[in-house]
Amino acid sequence: MSSSLPYSVKDVHYDNAKFRQRSYLKVMTQNLLTGSRKRDYLSCSTGKFLILLMIFGLAYLLLTNATPVHVPNQPAKVSENNEKREIKNNGGINFRNLWRKAPRLPPQLPPDEKGSNTSYHIDPNTLISESLWISRQQKVKDAFIHAWSGYKRYAMGYDELMPLSQHGTDGLGGLGATVVDALDTAMIMGASDIVSEAGSWIEKHLMDRIKEKGQVNLFETTIRVVGGLLSAYHLRAGEYGKTFGNEGPKPAVYLEIAKNLADRLLSAFTSSPTAIPLCDVVLKDSSAHAAPGGSSSTSEVSTLQLEFNYLSTVSGDPKYSIAAMKVLEHMKSLPKVEGLVPIYISPHTGEFSGETIRLGSRGDSYYEYLLKVWLQKRTSGNNNFTYLHDMYEEAMKGVKHLLVRKSIPNGLVFVGELPYGSDSAISPKMDHLVCFLSGTLALGATKGITKEEAMSKSLLSFDDLENLNLAEDLAKTCFEMYEVTSTGLAPEIAYFHTEEYSEQGHDGGNKNSKYIDDIIIKPLDRHNLMRPETVESLFVLYRITGNPKYRAWGWEIFEAFERHTKVSSGGYTSLDDVTTVPPRRRDKMETFFLGETLKYLYLLFGDSSTIPLDKYVFNTEAHPLPMEGNIQIQ
Repeated sequence: MSSSLPYSVKDVHYDNAKFRQRSYLKVMTQNLLTGSRKRDYLSCSTGKFLILLMIFGLAYLLLTNATPVHVPNQPAKVSENNEKREIKNNGGINFRNLWRKAPRLPPQLPPDEKGSNTSYHIDPNTLISESLWISRQQKVKDAFIHAWSGYKRYAMGYDELMPLSQHGTDGLGGLGATVVDALDTAMIMGASDIVSEAGSWIEKHLMDRIKEKGQVNLFETTIRVVGGLLSAYHLRAGEYGKTFGNEGPKPAVYLEIAKNLADRLLSAFTSSPTAIPLCDVVLKDSSAHAAPGGSSSTSEVSTLQLEFNYLSTVSGDPKYSIAAMKVLEHMKSLPKVEGLVPIYISPHTGEFSGETIRLGSRGDSYYEYLLKVWLQKRTSGNNNFTYLHDMYEEAMKGVKHLLVRKSIPNGLVFVGELPYGSDSAISPKMDHLVCFLSGTLALGATKGITKEEAMSKSLLSFDDLENLNLAEDLAKTCFEMYEVTSTGLAPEIAYFHTEEYSEQGHDGGNKNSKYIDDIIIKPLDRHNLMRPETVESLFVLYRITGNPKYRAWGWEIFEAFERHTKVSSGGYTSLDDVTTVPPRRRDKMETFFLGETLKYLYLLFGDSSTIPLDKYVFNTEAHPLPMEGNIQIQ
């Protein structure tokens, strides 16, 4: 053990005690009574006279000093809505202030608590003016325009851009997924040229593509294309339509195409012998097929409901909602492990398949939609969907009990996996996809309103507060997955050093990171696809807590994207290895970079009144859909 600190426990107690509220009279009295020369001063009349003179002198200074104190270079504190700032300097004497107790300063952290993962240091430079955040938001918009410019130049009408080789590729069924995914982002950002270009392409080409194309994945097509069309319909028909009066088609065009596509996707439900849909659909003949192994992903079949519910509401046809909600109603009756479910389910038997439990791929959005579908429906006054919230709450208790662990040596909170069921040992593996959970936990705690408002109205239960704390801890971990690498960008998958698991030689490359020994990145997991989950959670947490650190973290991530993924000819590219600089580049720009990642960053740096969380739910592809009490049918 190191040598003892240069002060005793008694000194530490005094160090903390010195920040307590104490009156001026008590301070002077203690000094007079305990000073080393007190007897000399008090033993003569001259000493007594000097003491009285000092007391009257201090009183005179207190009564006559009315000059406001100026603190140079003091940054304005960012308020919750980031709009109101006032610095008040009151001249003159307020005699009530003379008797007011001095503000209590926080005690200093003991040396062993400084820098712990539960205490976040906020750099004063993050408390910056709103004008700087507006300029940073503009930089995100510029990045979106740059990404679109590459897509438009080399891949217009294809699903995705390959920015290095400068051509397009169809990996999502050939429905122009990037066009539809990017449209509502362009609307929110006010990028009128892109709104016009994307909208015109959809009006001219998408219906023909739907009629001609073959096999598509039910889940991917629903969240990207149906979700994108419905969000564009709502935004175009509502307040955003005033901004884009002449750009692109009328909102009814988006709705009609969404209905036509959804009618074909319904064959995945009608062709299944159970409530669980098949995973693939041939659009041109409206037939459906199971996956090669026979089972569907749990997350895929349970992540269709927001989109189909909203489509039923605005179209007036309940068939879409009925088909999709039967999935969750059926899952309610299936056996679970403390609310947690395996990542596969069979459409032929209606039962879960296998034992693997995780909140990463094939499991993630099941838990997300339990909460969000309930939020979508609760504002309608219909109480038939409370079972969804009950399932969500049970699942979050199961996550905390079975999956949440801490790394060593620095105690990062992470969510592991159960690869062989609840009776097996936990694996300290966490996909970047799991970083969605932080935002979901925060949203579930306050239901979209701010933490301050929820607490003032006594709306937060003990579980809500516990979930909100876990949300903040997980956001810290997800951010450190970026910080620990040489590029400042997170790997697709990370492992965490625990008492049971350790692997040498696989760190992130950033030797300055405090968590270099906590996070393990294996060679096959070092790629980055420019995923949105971490910035999504930072956006939600900033909206709910108002803590500016989430904006600062988001800006660091955006700057890393700019440094390492931007392609000069247009577009951005995913990376092969985030642990080396310069990183090896992959030749692909995923649709969700425009549809999700840049959208969440733009909203993070903007005004909180834009797409408010208590009136909208974002589908798992970041397409905002109004809660049922906020729907205006055209």
